[in-house]
Amino acid sequence: MKIAIVDDEKIIREEIENLIRERKPDCYIESFESGDALLLAEKQYDIVFLDIQLEGRNGIDTARILRQKSESTVLIFVTGAKDYVFQAFDVAAFHYLLKPLERTKFEEVLDRALREAEKKKKTETELLLIKTRNRTIPMPKSNILYVESRGKKAEVHTAKETLEMYASLNGLESDLGAGFYRCHRGYLVNMAHVSEYYHDSILLTSGETIYLAKEKYPEFVKEYMHYLKNGGTSYG
Repeated sequence: MKIAIVDDEKIIREEIENLIRERKPDCYIESFESGDALLLAEKQYDIVFLDIQLEGRNGIDTARILRQKSESTVLIFVTGAKDYVFQAFDVAAFHYLLKPLERTKFEEVLDRALREAEKKKKTETELLLIKTRNRTIPMPKSNILYVESRGKKAEVHTAKETLEMYASLNGLESDLGAGFYRCHRGYLVNMAHVSEYYHDSILLTSGETIYLAKEKYPEFVKEYMHYLKNGGTSYG
């Protein structure tokens, strides 16, 4: 579990870190004295403890930028002021802790946050995180029809939209895992959305047709049959 602590008071950062380590000694924890320092780190954290009244960029503005990058981070505000509670809701904060910290309350919130973060991590194994220029979109893998290579970019095709991201097909093949097949050097197909297949093409449930490399046809048939026999579902 990766946790970030952001507060311009060193004594508060140390207090929060000690409380976390007493409860969850195996956590990876990093501390920052400003929102800008957190954002510059460009890391994904499962839980972020964030002061609101920071020098420079305040905690609310920092949280808005964090949310653009990730919707899954469990965000907990730690502040001495009650005035920002409604703004905290706007950035989907998990909780709002007031200083001075009360040990029992902190431990209760931490335990709940850890459970929530674990739940999100489990859910994300069923998601592909599509990172565009300005945001990260958690896409259920089941919604993906196929992925097409476009040079340094990849197009992720669903029934409703096509999303573009900087990624290699090799990397996406690993991320998507079982249920997806590299049917051509430029295509990954979701076998759940195969309607019909031929020696050189695959018809999808959306009505679209994509390439199937002729030399891959025998292997594709074998993999597709294996997929169906092992509980895979075709929507065709």
